Amino acid sequence: MANNRRILLCLAHMSEAGEEMKFIKEAFDTNWVVPLGPNVNGFEKDLEDFVNRNNCGKTLNKRVVALSAGTAAVHLGLVNLGVQPGDEVICQSFTFSASANPVVYQGATPVFVDSEPGTWNMDPNLLEDAIKDRIAKTGRKPKAIIPVYLYGMPAYIDKIMEVARRYEIPILEDAAEAFGSCYRGQACGTFGAYGVMSFNGNKMITTSGGGALICPDDEAKKRTLFYATQAREPFPYYQHEHIGYNYRMSNICAGIGRGQMTIVDDHIAHHVRARDIYLKGFEDIDGIELHVAPEDYMEPNYWLHTITVDPDKFGIDYDQLRIILDQAGIESRPLWKPMHMQPVFRSAPAYVNGVSEKLFNCGLCLPSGPMVTDEDFALIINTIKNAAK
Repeated sequence: MANNRRILLCLAHMSEAGEEMKFIKEAFDTNWVVPLGPNVNGFEKDLEDFVNRNNCGKTLNKRVVALSAGTAAVHLGLVNLGVQPGDEVICQSFTFSASANPVVYQGATPVFVDSEPGTWNMDPNLLEDAIKDRIAKTGRKPKAIIPVYLYGMPAYIDKIMEVARRYEIPILEDAAEAFGSCYRGQACGTFGAYGVMSFNGNKMITTSGGGALICPDDEAKKRTLFYATQAREPFPYYQHEHIGYNYRMSNICAGIGRGQMTIVDDHIAHHVRARDIYLKGFEDIDGIELHVAPEDYMEPNYWLHTITVDPDKFGIDYDQLRIILDQAGIESRPLWKPMHMQPVFRSAPAYVNGVSEKLFNCGLCLPSGPMVTDEDFALIINTIKNAAK
């Protein structure tokens, strides 16, 4: 029987106290309805406090620039790293296209690296193989590396950083799905030269649309802001000596973000609790495996809960299960189609081991967001149990 209220993967959830509306109203009352403004400044400060806190005794002083989208943050990260036409940038293959598209914006070539099976993120060993091979083939090392924290799962970032340091290649972390995830107590997105956050409508917190770039220091923040506001030089008239972009976040959207920051810890706690509900619900279902952190020192935000389906044990494959869930009013989604399999990137170099392609052909994302109730979780689990029958 279909569910009367469709259960979505991760729907935006506003604070019960209406904090978002308070900041939005303040923007209207003061006529700050343009990019920049007090809400933008306040949101950036909130984000800086969030990513710099509780980092296992480490003193971090990362700076943050709020932007119009996570894609804009990837792009400006590449601009800051000096990526130019003719360069190559190593990208994780198992991800959303926004991780790789900005490489092409810069006239550079993405080089895709497959995943390891524990976290589903960039394989550090394959990464080194790719670097060696690109140097041998082109005579130049890649200009940057973009690992991704898929579905909020931390990568083996210490191993990736070790490879990057050995070849002196900067890292731009795509933590768009990992807001609140930690690796060895340190916030994902704060290990490399730059880090990316996203506040799209389905993320851990939302600004309707939006993103941010985590920067190493004040100078990098100032430079990012310069490029994000059309690279206008400090003259009384409009003068431009560099190509700039219209990437700033609006003061209205930032007001939503400030309100969302008051409940971000509650959102993360909900997603982590959902992991326990799914684990218990699936423990007696043969052929369904929930993806969880492979190491104790990894703290995922579990933005989306993902399963793999073994059709030989479960009885049907992942796409048949997706259709059954859809008929019951439950949204599910196949895992990301790897970038090296995408037609638009057919000519890009790729170093693959079969991991991401196998996962794409057996995995599903399940509802996870704060709008998903205990009754919803029970319905999802029971629907999957009945599908097995």
